[in-house]
Amino acid sequence: MQTRKDDVLRFLSDPAVPFTNNSAEQAGRMMKLRQKISGGFRSEQGARDFAVIRSVIATAKKQGWNVIHTLTQPPARLIAQLRTE
Repeated sequence: MQTRKDDVLRFLSDPAVPFTNNSAEQAGRMMKLRQKISGGFRSEQGARDFAVIRSVIATAKKQGWNVIHTLTQPPARLIAQLRTE
Protein backbone atom coordinates (compact mmCIF):
# COMPACT_ATOMS: atom_id res chain seq x y z
CA MET A 1 0.00 0.00 0.00
CA GLN A 2 2.89 2.34 0.56
CA THR A 3 3.87 2.28 -3.10
CA ARG A 4 0.26 3.07 -4.14
CA LYS A 5 -0.57 5.48 -1.29
CA ASP A 6 -2.02 8.18 -3.61
CA ASP A 7 -4.34 5.65 -5.24
CA VAL A 8 -5.40 4.05 -1.95
CA LEU A 9 -6.29 7.42 -0.41
CA ARG A 10 -7.76 9.01 -3.56
CA PHE A 11 -11.25 8.98 -2.01
CA LEU A 12 -10.06 11.66 0.44
CA SER A 13 -9.39 14.20 -2.31
CA ASP A 14 -11.85 13.13 -5.01
CA PRO A 15 -15.51 12.91 -3.92
CA ALA A 16 -16.34 10.87 -7.06
CA VAL A 17 -14.23 7.96 -5.76
CA PRO A 18 -16.21 5.69 -3.41
CA PHE A 19 -14.89 4.92 0.06
CA THR A 20 -15.34 1.18 -0.43
CA ASN A 21 -15.25 -1.25 -3.34
CA ASN A 22 -18.71 -2.55 -2.44
CA SER A 23 -20.12 -1.98 -5.94
CA ALA A 24 -17.30 -4.05 -7.44
CA GLU A 25 -17.96 -6.79 -4.90
CA GLN A 26 -21.66 -6.81 -5.74
CA ALA A 27 -20.93 -6.98 -9.48
CA GLY A 28 -18.91 -10.17 -8.98
CA ARG A 29 -21.46 -11.75 -6.66
CA MET A 30 -23.83 -12.79 -9.48
CA MET A 31 -21.08 -14.87 -11.13
CA LYS A 32 -20.43 -16.72 -7.90
CA LEU A 33 -24.15 -17.25 -7.33
CA ARG A 34 -24.52 -18.72 -10.82
CA GLN A 35 -21.66 -21.15 -10.12
CA LYS A 36 -23.15 -22.13 -6.79
CA ILE A 37 -26.63 -22.84 -8.19
CA SER A 38 -25.61 -24.77 -11.29
CA GLY A 39 -22.32 -26.20 -10.07
CA GLY A 40 -20.32 -24.24 -12.61
CA PHE A 41 -20.37 -23.49 -16.30
CA ARG A 42 -20.43 -26.09 -19.09
CA SER A 43 -17.66 -24.38 -21.00
CA GLU A 44 -15.13 -21.61 -20.66
CA GLN A 45 -16.87 -19.75 -23.48
CA GLY A 46 -20.18 -19.99 -21.60
CA ALA A 47 -18.53 -18.45 -18.53
CA ARG A 48 -17.10 -15.63 -20.67
CA ASP A 49 -20.45 -14.96 -22.32
CA PHE A 50 -22.20 -14.87 -18.95
CA ALA A 51 -19.58 -12.43 -17.60
CA VAL A 52 -19.99 -10.09 -20.59
CA ILE A 53 -23.79 -10.09 -20.34
CA ARG A 54 -23.70 -9.46 -16.58
CA SER A 55 -21.20 -6.65 -17.11
CA VAL A 56 -23.44 -4.97 -19.69
CA ILE A 57 -26.48 -5.31 -17.41
CA ALA A 58 -24.59 -3.91 -14.40
CA THR A 59 -23.31 -0.99 -16.48
CA ALA A 60 -26.81 -0.27 -17.79
CA LYS A 61 -28.19 -0.14 -14.27
CA LYS A 62 -25.39 2.16 -13.07
CA GLN A 63 -25.96 4.45 -16.06
CA GLY A 64 -29.72 4.53 -15.44
CA TRP A 65 -30.48 2.87 -18.79
CA ASN A 66 -33.35 0.50 -19.59
CA VAL A 67 -31.75 -2.96 -19.48
CA ILE A 68 -33.82 -4.51 -22.29
CA HIS A 69 -33.18 -1.51 -24.55
CA THR A 70 -29.47 -1.66 -23.73
CA LEU A 71 -29.20 -5.34 -24.66
CA THR A 72 -30.60 -4.60 -28.13
CA GLN A 73 -28.23 -1.72 -28.96
CA PRO A 74 -24.95 -1.95 -30.91
CA PRO A 75 -21.91 -1.84 -28.58
CA ALA A 76 -20.48 1.25 -30.30
CA ARG A 77 -23.65 3.23 -29.54
CA LEU A 78 -23.55 2.21 -25.88
CA ILE A 79 -19.89 3.17 -25.54
CA ALA A 80 -20.62 6.59 -27.03
CA GLN A 81 -23.39 7.16 -24.45
CA LEU A 82 -21.37 6.20 -21.36
CA ARG A 83 -21.18 8.79 -18.60
CA THR A 84 -17.74 8.86 -17.04
CA GLU A 85 -18.49 11.24 -14.18
